[in-house]
Amino acid sequence: MVAASRKLLIVEDDPGTQSQLQSCFDDYDVIAADDRVAAINELRRHEPPVVLHGLDAPRRDSAVDERLDTLREIVSLSPHTKVVVVTGHDDRNNAVRAMGCGAHDFYHKPVDVDVLRFIVARAFRIHELEAENRQLMGFRENSPLDGIIASSEPMIRVCRMVEKVAPTTATTLLMGESGTGKEVLARAIHGLSPRINQPFVAINCAAIPEALLESELFGFEKGAFTGAVKQTQGKLEVADGGTLFLDEIGDMPLALQAKLLRFLQERTFERIGGRNEIAVDVRVVCATNQNLNEAIQVSRFREDLYYRISEITVDIPPVRERDGCRVLLAQYLLNRYTAQHAGSARSFSSEAQDAIDAYAWPGNVREMENKIKGAVILADGKFITAEDLGLPAAQSVPSLNLRKVRQKAEMRAISEAMARSCGNISRAAKLLGITRPTLYHFIQKYDMPT
Repeated sequence: MVAASRKLLIVEDDPGTQSQLQSCFDDYDVIAADDRVAAINELRRHEPPVVLHGLDAPRRDSAVDERLDTLREIVSLSPHTKVVVVTGHDDRNNAVRAMGCGAHDFYHKPVDVDVLRFIVARAFRIHELEAENRQLMGFRENSPLDGIIASSEPMIRVCRMVEKVAPTTATTLLMGESGTGKEVLARAIHGLSPRINQPFVAINCAAIPEALLESELFGFEKGAFTGAVKQTQGKLEVADGGTLFLDEIGDMPLALQAKLLRFLQERTFERIGGRNEIAVDVRVVCATNQNLNEAIQVSRFREDLYYRISEITVDIPPVRERDGCRVLLAQYLLNRYTAQHAGSARSFSSEAQDAIDAYAWPGNVREMENKIKGAVILADGKFITAEDLGLPAAQSVPSLNLRKVRQKAEMRAISEAMARSCGNISRAAKLLGITRPTLYHFIQKYDMPT
């Protein structure tokens, strides 16, 4: 079942109050933040199940509004996280406002340690039960490939590769532009593998500062450096038995690439400041939007590491190259966001479908998600228009009439065959796999020059 996390994020800008709250939870893995930017960064990095958020700001209504905005952003970014707000003595008004913004529970000062610990422990337990419920529902109803729309030939090939590689232990490299769904496919590889009941641990090599990335990956011993107050496991240990997903592997520092290479060769590592070899059973999946061959040429990426992580390479096509997928993907996203936001729109207008198919989607699936989510919220009718999506109207719409499509394809093939054979009918017919009389028939039918 779901592994219980003990990470607790405390958001409080008053140093004294922050220290007091931290001392109440010395048996938890406490992370502290004193403003909105720091809180959101820690939320994204650690994904804590529970946030303890200070809301008390005497005689400063603007400060309370800022803290409520922080609360809204936390709930928006991590809807499953339980936020417990701490308000001033008998401050019922702000407590009610906080609950309206999505807080899970609230507590009035002065701090009674036992009561506050009980409320936080209950929030952790509820988060754990909800996570187990979502996992059970997923086992019963969902396929690991759900949400991957693959009606175009390139995406069908990708899904077939994922299905073949998933049951193996091969280190896999997913290559594709930003927003093409690399993490979705990494989770599908994990979900289709024998490791499905073990942890899937993701780490973004570009999002974590170079100085912290090594400790995040390998962990550290107590006293290894300033601030290392206790032994801490890295992502490799957390992922033991499961899958480690290294996103944006192309941004990993060269010094750390050497340590990762050694782990992939030996399957053992040492924590920072440690001397003991630690062996783990981890399947590694990597992803990048960079051209690693070019990075190797300019000495930004190790060639030997590249060969280690690319035992299997999956090239994910951008959305603009997924002919036949774009409208299907958009409809899938529309159904999902309509259910989430109780929107009235149920489909796209024909003009919107044409615009979706004609647009290049430079931001790929992520851009499509943002545009459709906004359209679901803002659209007035039952049909979402191109204007709702913020897309330009399609200048030319490809015909879907099978007879016309076939005619154009036949004419194009005949023209190319005639060009390659320098007008020789016999050679052109051989290239096309038809007889000379049949080729003459098509030339006359389409009134083509010979």
